[in-house]
Amino acid sequence: MSRHVVIVGAGPAGLAAVEHALRAGARVTVLDQAESPGGQYYRMSPEAYAAQHGGPEFTRRRRLLAHPRCQWWPGATVWAFDRAENRVHVLRGQSDGGGRQRLTLVPDALILATGAHDRTLPFPGWELPGVYTAGAAQALAKGERVAIGGRVLVAGAGPFLLPVAESLLDAGAEVVAVLEANPFTTVRKGWSARPWRLAAHAGKAGELARYAATLARHRVPYRFGRAVIEARGADSVREVVTAEVRADWSVVPGTERTYEVDAVCVGHGFVPQPELAVAAGCVLGGGFVRVDGGQRTTVDGVFAAGEITGIGGAVTAAAEGAVAGRVAAGETPGPALIRARDRAHTFAERLATAHPIGPAWRRWLREDTIVCRCEETTYGELVRATADPACPGPHALKLGTRAGLGPCQGRMCGPAVSELCGGTERHHRPIAQPIRLGELAARTEGEPE
Repeated sequence: MSRHVVIVGAGPAGLAAVEHALRAGARVTVLDQAESPGGQYYRMSPEAYAAQHGGPEFTRRRRLLAHPRCQWWPGATVWAFDRAENRVHVLRGQSDGGGRQRLTLVPDALILATGAHDRTLPFPGWELPGVYTAGAAQALAKGERVAIGGRVLVAGAGPFLLPVAESLLDAGAEVVAVLEANPFTTVRKGWSARPWRLAAHAGKAGELARYAATLARHRVPYRFGRAVIEARGADSVREVVTAEVRADWSVVPGTERTYEVDAVCVGHGFVPQPELAVAAGCVLGGGFVRVDGGQRTTVDGVFAAGEITGIGGAVTAAAEGAVAGRVAAGETPGPALIRARDRAHTFAERLATAHPIGPAWRRWLREDTIVCRCEETTYGELVRATADPACPGPHALKLGTRAGLGPCQGRMCGPAVSELCGGTERHHRPIAQPIRLGELAARTEGEPE
């Protein structure tokens, strides 16, 4: 009898895992909270989706969701994983609606491809309406054809700023500038190291050229070594203050410049979403899920692929998903899959080296700067709590300041709070996603045929 593989996440990693698990003869169940597959990378308007846009690889893989041995569960949230019985607990239905269906699955193998979300560093005024994460700005522009504002500044770190700017321009916004916080020397050093290996990533050069041409056509300046250090406005953002920053992201005095905008989108890279992996008991390292050469985690029968194992982009995620799909289905991946995965990892290493987070960003903050937006915890409160002997350890610090305990459960502020307070570990939570008490008490339906 073929193995049953459950895949959580239908982005590049999850879809690649679907393809290769099916090729290996497995039965596959694919779960994603979204109504359409593709994740953030393949996000598009409903019209473009209906027209089969997204590229031949994505089109081929999403068609596999209709394969006889594949079950596609959109609008599905995995809220817990029972390690003792290898049982996956699922809710199906709109997350903000009632009457969600509670189900369980008992797979032979579980692949976690839950992806990542934006990391945004706090700065004075970042809680103002009109300050968006880069991912949110792109989701609205690509998925709904809605620009977050008329005059928008795009800032942060990493190449993701370029497709965000392109999406905003396509949606009709005026992008006043794109600011990369890392100086040109840092970026050049990261991308130019071992140049003979760049040939394997020639496709990325083509993407870069396209983005550069788009910015040039719309006369959008691209600046290295500048960052947003403050947003100002009464009821919403009206202007942002930028400054030149050094390699460690400390501000160069006297270089401040103010832009008049009605929106700003900021993105300082990505952080993984390992909540389900933590609930499953997987060991993390540096915030990422640890895996071996077969994408196995430290928990038997649980695999991980994509951004939760390391930030490397869609190509790297798909390469890891392909290996995970084969191994989870009981096959040994061929040398070509392993080489593609390892080659993609070198791109991820370049990305991290070329676009690091400078440790001096915390000097942008003032005592009254809000760090946890849900609980309105300020930088000053965190500093005082960290120095207070009555708050030893991360758990006491969270209880004392409420940082990370609001509705987003640290999704927005978690990395910043961790860094500002000397590092905190993720603790096991039996419930990985929010669930209503009524849903928790509801009858669970068994695994479908």
